[in-house]
Amino acid sequence: MASITQPCFLDFATAQAVANNFGTPIYVYDQKTLEANAAAVLAFPNAFGLTARYAMKAAPNAAILKLFSNAGLHIDASSGHEVRRAMAAGISADKISLSAQELPVDLGDLIATGIVFNACSLSQLERFGQLNPGGHVGIRINPGAGSGGNNRTNVGGPSSSFGIWHGLIPQIKELLSRYKLTAVRIHTHIGSGSDPEVWLKVAEMNFDIVRQFPDVVTLNLGGGYKVGRMPNEKSTDLQVIGQPVKEKFEDFSIDTGRKIHLEIEPGSYLVANTCAILSEVQDLASTGAEGYDFIKLNTGMTELLRPSIYGAQHLISLLQPKAQKSAKDYVVVGHCCESGDILTPAPGDPELLAPRKLPEASIGDYCVIDGAGAYASAMTPKHYNSYPEAAEVILDASGSARLIRRRQELEDIWANEV
Repeated sequence: MASITQPCFLDFATAQAVANNFGTPIYVYDQKTLEANAAAVLAFPNAFGLTARYAMKAAPNAAILKLFSNAGLHIDASSGHEVRRAMAAGISADKISLSAQELPVDLGDLIATGIVFNACSLSQLERFGQLNPGGHVGIRINPGAGSGGNNRTNVGGPSSSFGIWHGLIPQIKELLSRYKLTAVRIHTHIGSGSDPEVWLKVAEMNFDIVRQFPDVVTLNLGGGYKVGRMPNEKSTDLQVIGQPVKEKFEDFSIDTGRKIHLEIEPGSYLVANTCAILSEVQDLASTGAEGYDFIKLNTGMTELLRPSIYGAQHLISLLQPKAQKSAKDYVVVGHCCESGDILTPAPGDPELLAPRKLPEASIGDYCVIDGAGAYASAMTPKHYNSYPEAAEVILDASGSARLIRRRQELEDIWANEV
């Protein structure tokens, strides 16, 4: 039986203050951790300059975008809507890069603002050429390899639709010539997992691609750095993974005379462990000696979908007024009328239950779900069972909580219905 875990940065007094002032469930971000992660990313080894972009799809709150921008990060947007959202947060257009599965209908207007654009398909490249003949463009290439925990998080290789397949380079060159475009950037992203050997292999493959585009001055290697959310999981060491890649940039320069600028686009690495969902035990249930004991929370897949679709593992802890000496194995479930609203599935298998050892629970106890900074508030089944969106706060250096997103009013859920 695993040992009882403690929250990463929340204690009972802070949790109680946040709950009393803002209610639960609520996302609680830690400013110190956000700033430390930004500094670690900006120290990524590089030979000829680095642009580190935050993949805002992970957690697009304006307060987070501003904090990272102030720290020196640029922004990676995955849709035209994200571009507009970043601009609304005060991010200047020239610090925003767009790589999208769906081409924005207002692409021409976005290009005119000065954003960086990466064409992710041949049709996107042609559309860019029609809108901006003679312009500079980035090309997202699928290099033929990927890395991810499963096919749902793998965005490189033959099973992925992301980017232009590396075998279509002749067609890319034809479009560049037709519209007098200059390819100045090659962009790739292999997936969430970041196996060091795969990452280095892809870097090598990308330089073979860069050789075929003499005007390219930037190589974007994407993100996907593994983040350990559980005590037995290890996070990627950026210095370890970055040093051999830096050497590849140096070798390429020696071989060709070209000094290529490096771009990276971390998302989870920057925010995953900077946020916890603070919730409360709202009920308890048992299915007898041959079954399970259940903790029912006032949160669930409405705030954190990853366990239900990936079997993702998150650190779960109880905060109680008095420490309990006794412990039990609990299955922790959410508040939705949905059998899949399980917060303690088996690793990688959302169909199986995996009880956690927790202090004996009482209704009203605080429950903290850590590792909820990435793809949590940004990726939920919005309004399922008509639950309003949860609030978000950030803890400053003194531990004081500041509201960065108000809790949604119930009436707002149906406000657009006609």
